[in-house]
Amino acid sequence: MPRRTATMLASTLMLIALLCAGVFLPVPYSEMSPGPTVNTLGEHDGEPVLQISGHKTYATDGHLNMTTVRVTSADYRMNLVEAVYGWLAHDDRVVPHDTLYPDGKTEEQSTQENAEEFSQSQESAKVAALKELGVPVRTWVIVATVVKGTPAQGRLHAGDVIKAVDGTAVKQPSDVAKLVTKHKPGQDVVFTIVPAKEQAAAEKANKQATATKKVTITTAESDDTGAKRAIVGISAGTDHTFPFTIDIKLADVGGPSAGLMFALGIYDKLTPGSLTGGKFVAGTGTIDDQGKVGPIGGVEMKTVGARDKGAQYFLTPADNCAAAAKDTPSGLTLVRVGTIGDALNALKDIRTGDTAALPKCTTKG
Repeated sequence: MPRRTATMLASTLMLIALLCAGVFLPVPYSEMSPGPTVNTLGEHDGEPVLQISGHKTYATDGHLNMTTVRVTSADYRMNLVEAVYGWLAHDDRVVPHDTLYPDGKTEEQSTQENAEEFSQSQESAKVAALKELGVPVRTWVIVATVVKGTPAQGRLHAGDVIKAVDGTAVKQPSDVAKLVTKHKPGQDVVFTIVPAKEQAAAEKANKQATATKKVTITTAESDDTGAKRAIVGISAGTDHTFPFTIDIKLADVGGPSAGLMFALGIYDKLTPGSLTGGKFVAGTGTIDDQGKVGPIGGVEMKTVGARDKGAQYFLTPADNCAAAAKDTPSGLTLVRVGTIGDALNALKDIRTGDTAALPKCTTKG
């Protein structure tokens, strides 16, 4: 065989081998891309996203869209060709698989965690909106979870209201850990609680639960490295009683990042006039009970998804501004917000046309 022919054949076979490797060789990466956006003022799958009963509501217009990111599943393994294509694609982002699914987290575990975060974000959105409106909301500290195999198992239950620890009143979830860790491992700690069943019955009757009981638990030593710390094996959270019913109907969405847009949608429906002035506003951001807006992941994909649907303005958490501003979609104005109050002020500027006053994102934040 002539040398030139042999060289060409070898090169062709090598190319084929490389292409096959690229197609079949899995790489430890996952892909993020723009996901669906949903107008919190509108409908989804034929029913209103926000359903409020027991309180007067008002007509709304325009858009207050929450945004999402689509990610590959935990079990899916990209090949080299897909990874390279994703790196070259403008609207997609290829990231290490462990970024989305750390510590070998399964698809089921990730879905469950996202569902819990989504549920909590809805509660915080309701609280933040009503507090901004001056509507009273009853809040208390509860047992959020009980860890299997710890001293609290069988003694405390998810949903129990924690009134006090060692006789000291509990005002917020962080108080519980502070009071428990005052003890040394092996010492007793006394919880004053309202059992979850009694609390649920009181809520159903629209009454405040008063019957309490004391539960004594012997603390154990934490598994953390470093200083020995007393634990009982629970995480504390908050629960609320609202003066009227607010339901958020949105399936197949997870995570906490829609909190801000839900809060704004609730606020809009409970106040006369239009927050947007008919404009198309989208956004993202976590929100806590005090109305503080927190950062989220995948902001670059969310701005692309919002603009593709027609958004003119994008409410952006302050901590995400720098990343979002590096590649802002044409025709989209990124507005910097740190609280629900900031967002409401920005919406006022948008609906009145005073866009020069908007706090816009820059690559510096």
